Formats: sequence, structure tokens, C-alpha cells
Amino acid sequence: MPTLTESVHTGEFLLSEGNRNISRELIELAPNLTLLSGTVLGKDTANDLYKPLDPDATDGSQMAAGILWDHKTTDATGGEGVLIARLAEVDQERLIWPDGITDEQKTTAISELMALDIILRQ
Repeated sequence: MPTLTESVHTGEFLLSEGNRNISRELIELAPNLTLLSGTVLGKDTANDLYKPLDPDATDGSQMAAGILWDHKTTDATGGEGVLIARLAEVDQERLIWPDGITDEQKTTAISELMALDIILRQ
């Protein structure tokens, strides 16, 4: 019998959020990305495009700006996505962090999310 692996579900990381859609923002994503729900995003301040958090960047994407709600694949022109931008509780074990992120960088990013009133729970 084959083993089946269930993928990450949309919003699976989300424990609670504000009423209606106060926690969510429609955003523009950078080109050529394949992202899963729960990916921690940063914002390139030069072009206002969101992309995965990159603690080593200097374009603004080194700061956590929120968490991607749904799976997204963008083409060469980019695409839209929904960001959990504020007022939410999330399961920290279900967030997707950049490969190679250090404990210190993760602590900084968690502080940046907390400043947006995004609370990480265990």
C-alpha cells in the first residue's frame, strides 16, 4: 500500500484572526515564485513587491511583513496574494521560514511579526 503525504492546507497555520478581513491584505508578489501557505514574507521597498523573508537582504525583504495565506505560484510578471498582515494568532510550527535562517534572525523576525500584532503560539 503506498504512503500518502498530505500537503500544507490553505491557512493551516492560522489559529485566530480579527473580525471580517481586518487581518488580511491583498498584495502584489514578486515574479517567479512558488510559495506555500504559511510562508513568512518580506517586502521589497523599492518596488512594493512581497517575497519570502530574506534576513541577508538589504531591500526591505529582510524584515518580516506578514504571512502568506494561500499557496501561490507567480509568473514572470508576478501575481497577487493574500497576506496575514495584522491581528492574528498563528501556530509557529506551521510557518515556513527561509532555509538557513539562524536562531537570532528568527527571533528578530518573530519580534517584527509581534509588532504587527501577529502572535506566534506553540
